[in-house]
Amino acid sequence: MLYLSEVMIQNPQLNSFEELLETITQRAHESGELHFKIDVKPPYPDTPENWEDRLEGAFVGIHSITRSKY
Repeated sequence: MLYLSEVMIQNPQLNSFEELLETITQRAHESGELHFKIDVKPPYPDTPENWEDRLEGAFVGIHSITRSKY
């Protein structure tokens, strides 16, 4: 299982929610994990209201969810 908190701890250089999305997508492909646990809220100023949906979309590769409409 891939934990959001672990990804954030292991990548302190991340400065935005968009960078986090890219990292989640990359880690999902590299690790082969089947499950993703969202155990913390990202602290980035650009974190959108639908942040959970966008993170889940990044994990499973659904780009229509990960792309911001605004």
